[in-house]
Amino acid sequence: MSRANLVPFLIVLQVVCCMLQVAEAATFNIINGCQFTVWVGVQPNAKLPVLANGGFACASGDKVAVTAPQGWGGRFWGRTDCKFDAAGKGLCVTGDCGNVLHCNGAGGNPPASLAEITLNGSGGLDFYDISLVDGYNLPISMKPIGGTGECGATGCISDLNTKCPEALKFWSGFKVAGCKSACAAFNEPQYCCTGAYNTAATCPPTQYSKAFKAACPTAYSYAYDDATSTFTCKALVYDITFCPPGTA
Repeated sequence: MSRANLVPFLIVLQVVCCMLQVAEAATFNIINGCQFTVWVGVQPNAKLPVLANGGFACASGDKVAVTAPQGWGGRFWGRTDCKFDAAGKGLCVTGDCGNVLHCNGAGGNPPASLAEITLNGSGGLDFYDISLVDGYNLPISMKPIGGTGECGATGCISDLNTKCPEALKFWSGFKVAGCKSACAAFNEPQYCCTGAYNTAATCPPTQYSKAFKAACPTAYSYAYDDATSTFTCKALVYDITFCPPGTA
């Protein structure tokens, strides 16, 4: 190929590659079915881009679309009872990420219900789950729209704040604002699956993780709850809903 033809060819190739990357990007529809504002937090996995500045307010009944590039992975969570000033500084009762509106890559303080996903993982599939490993603060669900593969819906629609074991309750004044994980509440290896308990064989479910699992059968109840909690699909759109239909 001559130099005269090479430049246009490379330009066309670059455009095609860009179009393919866009086509394989995923969209997360963040839906607020709660009767109050949820301040969404977004944290990417290491070395991946921050989406939507890491966080934003989502009013009751709103839907916000967040686009992620192929291969992205990370987590979404809801922050509650937040107050921010005009500069975006403030505080949330649950899920706070450093006293700012835009988390910019920081994670949320437990307890917080998490929606986690890795796009284009092993075998080209997306791996996703709802996790209570960091505790619980809001009902949440996640489901692919269309897609190929098993593509099941997962979530925790029970109000665990009203069912939370006494030792795990996270209080805000006279209100139970969240339900802590046993690891966060007691900080002991048998609950955190650390030290001598850092394998599935040595870290079985506890009475506390069993309570989470009974309330939310498809959600991660503790670190080694993989078998019934990890879902796979290959989809371009995922709905992540706070206070989804059917919430107690």
